[in-house]
Amino acid sequence: MADLSSRKYLEETLRTGPSMHFLVPRPKSQLPLLCSVTIGLISVVVNVTYNKMWRDAMEDLDIQLRREREEFLQPQEDHMKAFEMLATSYIKYMRIFRNLEMAHDQLVNQQKQKVIQQVLDGVIGRILEIKKEMVELDNLEFHYMDNILVDLQLLPEDLEVPIPRYFVKENLEVLQQRERILDEILLNTGLQTQKPVEATTVEEPIEITQVAEQPFMKLTYFQERRETDLPHLNNAATCIQKVWRGYIQRKKTEKMREEEMIFLGMSPPPHLKATSISQIHAEQVSAPQGKVQERPKEDIKDMKDKLREMERLNAKETLQDQIGQCFIECRHIIGKFPDYPNEKAGGSMALFSEKTPKQVAEELAAQKEMALQKKAQEGKKEKEEKEKMKGKSPQKAGKKGSLPEEEEGWRMAPSNFLSIMEEGNSQYKAFWQNRDKKWDFLQDHDPELIKEEKQEDVEEEIRVQVDELMQQKLENLKLAVDGEKSGKQKKGRKSEKSRQGRKKISELEQDLTPDRTIDSLYKELAEEGLLIKAKTVNICDYIGDYSYLGSTLPHLGKEPMPSATDVRQLIALYGILPLGSQIVHEKAPLVKALLLAGPTGVGKKMLVHAICTETGANLFNLSASNIVGKYPGKTGLQMMLHMVLKVAKQLQPSVVWIGDTEKIFSKAVPKGEEEMNPKRLEKILPEFLKALKAQDRVLIVGTTNRPFDANLKPFCKIYQKIIVIPRPDYGSRYALWKHIIVQNGGVITKLLKISILAYVSDGFTQGSIVQAVQDVLSELRLLQMTRQPLRTDEFVTSLGRQEPVYQEEEETFKAWYAKTPLGVARIKALAGSEKAGRAKAKEGNKGKMKK
Repeated sequence: MADLSSRKYLEETLRTGPSMHFLVPRPKSQLPLLCSVTIGLISVVVNVTYNKMWRDAMEDLDIQLRREREEFLQPQEDHMKAFEMLATSYIKYMRIFRNLEMAHDQLVNQQKQKVIQQVLDGVIGRILEIKKEMVELDNLEFHYMDNILVDLQLLPEDLEVPIPRYFVKENLEVLQQRERILDEILLNTGLQTQKPVEATTVEEPIEITQVAEQPFMKLTYFQERRETDLPHLNNAATCIQKVWRGYIQRKKTEKMREEEMIFLGMSPPPHLKATSISQIHAEQVSAPQGKVQERPKEDIKDMKDKLREMERLNAKETLQDQIGQCFIECRHIIGKFPDYPNEKAGGSMALFSEKTPKQVAEELAAQKEMALQKKAQEGKKEKEEKEKMKGKSPQKAGKKGSLPEEEEGWRMAPSNFLSIMEEGNSQYKAFWQNRDKKWDFLQDHDPELIKEEKQEDVEEEIRVQVDELMQQKLENLKLAVDGEKSGKQKKGRKSEKSRQGRKKISELEQDLTPDRTIDSLYKELAEEGLLIKAKTVNICDYIGDYSYLGSTLPHLGKEPMPSATDVRQLIALYGILPLGSQIVHEKAPLVKALLLAGPTGVGKKMLVHAICTETGANLFNLSASNIVGKYPGKTGLQMMLHMVLKVAKQLQPSVVWIGDTEKIFSKAVPKGEEEMNPKRLEKILPEFLKALKAQDRVLIVGTTNRPFDANLKPFCKIYQKIIVIPRPDYGSRYALWKHIIVQNGGVITKLLKISILAYVSDGFTQGSIVQAVQDVLSELRLLQMTRQPLRTDEFVTSLGRQEPVYQEEEETFKAWYAKTPLGVARIKALAGSEKAGRAKAKEGNKGKMKK
């Protein structure tokens, strides 16, 4: 009867909705069910919210894909309009990216997460492609889109690049285990020490004994006082009893009222009050390692076993009959048995691609002809290239003929991610758009979709088994009927493979440690200090505000300086997003090396650690000061870089950090650093860079505070992307002062003027501001803060002890960046636009004179 009443109660709850069932009196036996229904309704509401977010994002994506087909296919002569088109698409894709990332992180359904992640990778890749086009069009790494934000009625925060949380969540267990292993290695080698036990001073034991004696002193004091004030004790006792009895009675009344409300169904039980709605949902969101994903795993296993049992015998028999019939038909039409397709060609699937046996045989023959034609085409291409190289000089006179092609205007380059997004969009429309599962409280998986997926897996398993049997049967038939033996063509294939294997392999790509495991190489690199532990720093910890004058200053003839927000965006686009996703790294514009240049204290090392934290990457330190005396000689250096490359590829993603990288390419070795040999990596570093392929999620990050000391050509050949980080502007300094003071335990009052500190600290870096705050907020000063609030002059005095960035140093950085390839292209583009403007002005003046 209890089960029946519970079932009826559940049906009534679903029918009446979440707002009515609490008002109906319920027996105590139904309270546990009431709790489960409440949790279920909460999860339904939360899932509805994020399903709507997913739906809105997919609708925006559908509109954006249609817009791209219309606008980007046509050439655009006006570069300003082309840039506006790109910037608008960039902002819209960024909004879609943010909504999809939020829905992917909060939805529990694994099948939905899989579909969202596919689209999410496509959107990330498309954003990187658009960013590349914007850089090539504007010849700038930093872009300011204030006008477009105003037109779209958006805030600067909408330009912030979100970091997908699945980068770390998917491999959380592996990363935690790897961190424990690295801690053990560093502790055993002495490179990392545990927190030391602080030694006690002479005064501390005295203070401890005085504190311990205080209760006894109080007891003696009260005993003496009691002897003198005996008449007043009775009155005090009655007063205490009165207060205590009133307190107890009030507590009893509150408890009775709570029990009555719970009995009436108008209040949840006590054990649910401790856990809030957000905590309940947080437990469900962290389902990848919790109970919510245990249910789909069990269902998948049971469903797969049932399908395997049901379809094993029937499927095997039907497949064998069909393949045998195909063999007979082929021999009847062609006069011989066909060759059995290998696994790469699809096995027996190639025989059942809605083709007749004759068509299958013709296709196999055509494949051989195609291979021969490809070789012939390659030979022709080589000849044509040689002819082009010879005929370069006569083409100089005919340059005018190439102008019409340039005059066509800008055209968007072909994309590697549009097909991925369109596929995800069509999959969403076909299956998820009109699929309503509000009745499912957990929303963790869809059984029908699992059945379809697992049916394909079971059929594939059966097909592989049947292929092995039928391949042997075909060989026996050939031997018995035609007297043929398989394996005649193997010699030719071996010769082709041997020809392909003659390609030159660089020394770093050769396996110099075939007998060693990755674990042993990992341990050795950690013991040598080449593999270090990254600090836990997020990209959002790089505090700074948006540059609000970015698009206004160029009209006044001034080049805007990038803000901390702009730097965060570039680090996320070039460093974090490609490293976090394998698909994005393989298909997006490849960035192998990244240079962070700027004065001391702007946060270059912090950004390196942030890249590792956000992606879960390993951090290798190949700075000149860190490799001194390690693996000496040419063979030792080659072995060191081979080990780093092998471990970095195997345990990707990985970051190879080279601090003070200008010393490797310096024009002359500074005095006193001859023994360090900083130019040791100069010749072998380009080979290391060539060994990195698109499928290797390995990023080289160099940091320097004196880039102008290096030879420019080899320096820029290694580092494809150069990010110059200037001193912070007023908005970034204001946000930084406020954040650092609160973070270090300070309290901001009326006596502390943050605006004055931000104004006075112009010219100082983030590191100087952090140091000034830490010097002021000592332990003693924090204890005195209740009586003496913080004042502005305290921080100004501490800041005066720091070294600022002078104007000459900043101008040196600007002059150096103007010599880089992108800086030179920017100067040429500005000069060309000025000439075009003058020419238009002259034409306008001539027209006026004629009139």
